[in-house]
Amino acid sequence: MTEALLVSNLVLWLLVILLGIVVLALTRQVGVLYERIAPAGALMIDKGPRVGEHAPVFELRDLAGRALKLGGIHAAGRATVLLFVSPSCPMCKKLLPIARSMAAGEAAVDLVLASDGDEQEQRRFVARERLEAMPLVLSRELGMAYQIGKLPYAVLVDAEGVIRAKGLVNTREHFESLFEAHAAGVSSLQEFLGRRLVEG
Repeated sequence: MTEALLVSNLVLWLLVILLGIVVLALTRQVGVLYERIAPAGALMIDKGPRVGEHAPVFELRDLAGRALKLGGIHAAGRATVLLFVSPSCPMCKKLLPIARSMAAGEAAVDLVLASDGDEQEQRRFVARERLEAMPLVLSRELGMAYQIGKLPYAVLVDAEGVIRAKGLVNTREHFESLFEAHAAGVSSLQEFLGRRLVEG
């Protein structure tokens, strides 16, 4: 009886040790996977003005009649995020609260919504989504200058009027990646990760 108990205890301890080794191996594999599957930033579609170039200058009025200068040196020394949206884009509606909270958290950044199409439809969109506090400009030329093909698309322009980051933004992570890329001095999060891989 004592011999059977001793053998079962020995087998149990061997199993516990084996399980510990398996857990350590799995932990290491999770770390390796984390390095390989990096967070995805905003998808930069390589059309329109490039990151590092001066943004095209537009003097427009938003739906509320306020005059806006987009591009060029910002009088108050603030960066601008142009967020291209549409009333018919479901992803845009999902992203708007995220963009609003992100812009509120970034003290030195102005958020400007850009769209084109029927003005009455855009006014209904503003009322429905409660966007009255944010400027929304209607300009087909603005979208054409940036060659916007998919929505929602964001462009971060610094206070000197230089494009610092841009891309398709479908999630909070994509939107945040514009600010992260700007802070890191790179055009996109993918470029930053690529540099780390080369250096590492």
